Amino acid sequence: MLDMECFSYLNRALESSLSPIVIFATNRGVCNVRGTDMPSPHGVPIDLLDRLVIIRTQIYNPSEMIQIIAIRAQVEELTVDEECLVLLGDIGQRTSLRHAVQLLSPASIVAKMNGRDSICKADIEEVTSLYLDAKSSAKLLHEQQEKYIS
Repeated sequence: MLDMECFSYLNRALESSLSPIVIFATNRGVCNVRGTDMPSPHGVPIDLLDRLVIIRTQIYNPSEMIQIIAIRAQVEELTVDEECLVLLGDIGQRTSLRHAVQLLSPASIVAKMNGRDSICKADIEEVTSLYLDAKSSAKLLHEQQEKYIS
């Protein structure tokens, strides 16, 4: 999160002759700008917010996730069956597209260890049981916080 000092620096940088292109990504609503008591949309000062072009993004639907995962598998030269792609699409919907894509590499290793060139549903299920997404990891840490040194 950026504070008022960072936003001031960015404002000055945007006014220079060699102005950079700055991209912000946020999911914050109306909240205080960090370091102030000033509420503002997205936690961005109003003077900087007036200079921004805001692009609303949409969450990918399952078929789009499956298509993205299939393209990624093709780029990584992995063979993935259709049932596996559907499972990865479901995982992407529950967790994140990033997590679903990151499961491809360990699933490929599991498939090769089992003597197969193609990733199947069992490989994805196995690596899903081994690797947690960020939300599940945070939830597990919170549930078991008394077991950790603080």
